[in-house]
Amino acid sequence: MEQNNTELSRDRVFDILSSPRRRYVLYFLRTEPNPIQLTDLAEHVAAWENDTTVEELSTQQRKRVYVSLYQTHLPKLADAGLVNYDDESGDVSIARKASEIDPYLGDHHEEPTWYLYYLGLAVLSTLLIVASALGLGIGQGVVAVVVVGAFVALTAIHAVYRWRQRPPPSEFSE
Repeated sequence: MEQNNTELSRDRVFDILSSPRRRYVLYFLRTEPNPIQLTDLAEHVAAWENDTTVEELSTQQRKRVYVSLYQTHLPKLADAGLVNYDDESGDVSIARKASEIDPYLGDHHEEPTWYLYYLGLAVLSTLLIVASALGLGIGQGVVAVVVVGAFVALTAIHAVYRWRQRPPPSEFSE
């Protein structure tokens, strides 16, 4: 059940995303196709926060996260309409409205199909090399400079793109 359909202002989104725990809840729920029990969600969040596995969590670690999710974080996320949370059954799932905050998270963008660019450049380079070998008026020196230069340029563009798309150093930590 979606709790609230009010519009999310930028300030409200930033307030919601200011908590690493809430960001992780949103991140984790995006990977779950079905509703998950609050206890299971709390275990995954606690394991992430303590850099361990669910099996190695202490009772105290589980309880601390469970209580904060139950009392604070899930009600806030549900009130904003970002999660569906049934406090009676304990079911939690991502809400459709959560896609509205994607631009603020920066983790949902279409990656260019770099392999197609490299494939195209390889095909073009092969054609230039064949044309040069057949003596069609293209010198080997020109071909070498064009081919190597094009691969260097494409690789540099790809590297800059990846550098600009990288997440902040500690995306989900304080």
